[in-house]
Amino acid sequence: MAPSQPSLSDSDSLKRPALVLASASPRRLALLGQIGVVPDDVVSTDVDEEPRPGELPRALAQRLARAKADHAASQRQDAALVIGADTVVAVGRRILPKAEDEKTARACLRLLSGRNHKVLTAVALRPTVGWVDGVANERLVETSVTFHRLTDSQIDALIANGDWQGKAGGYAIQGAAAAHIRQIGGSYSAVVGLPLFETAQLLRGQPRRQGGWIA
Repeated sequence: MAPSQPSLSDSDSLKRPALVLASASPRRLALLGQIGVVPDDVVSTDVDEEPRPGELPRALAQRLARAKADHAASQRQDAALVIGADTVVAVGRRILPKAEDEKTARACLRLLSGRNHKVLTAVALRPTVGWVDGVANERLVETSVTFHRLTDSQIDALIANGDWQGKAGGYAIQGAAAAHIRQIGGSYSAVVGLPLFETAQLLRGQPRRQGGWIA
């Protein structure tokens, strides 16, 4: 007797779900590519990123990562896994804004000058309703970053460079600010926007038969 052929449902169950990055950040896309992970789709999410009254930095990063992943997952019916992430820069309990103008960037750099601050990056994975075997999981990574004491002319040069635009805390560690960062404790990639080891571990935690995005 000839062996039976797998049914369509069996065949479908063996297909790897689509991997979706819920972020318009080219940095996060490039970071995933660095470890050989290429999303099948990249989407932006309309999530209000304003902190709630009294909300602490850790809670904000986690809430926004979850919200981005949940929103993108809710828009799809196919079998997919969504990655959402958010990065928050904080001095103590004070959450620094994303710098959208020179005044804000300058104020952030003056505050960070000569002191230690925290960068909190949360990543959340959410399966869509079409992938019932997928696992919802998440991680929060805290990294300590210390600037040396910046002179006025150094702040002027960082502002003139322009890579602070849209960056939490008014700087990009992968940009000109790297010349002024004395010490970092934790995950460099998390400061850029996505903790690679932790993200890889979350992907490894998905069902191997259907996932397998990374070794």
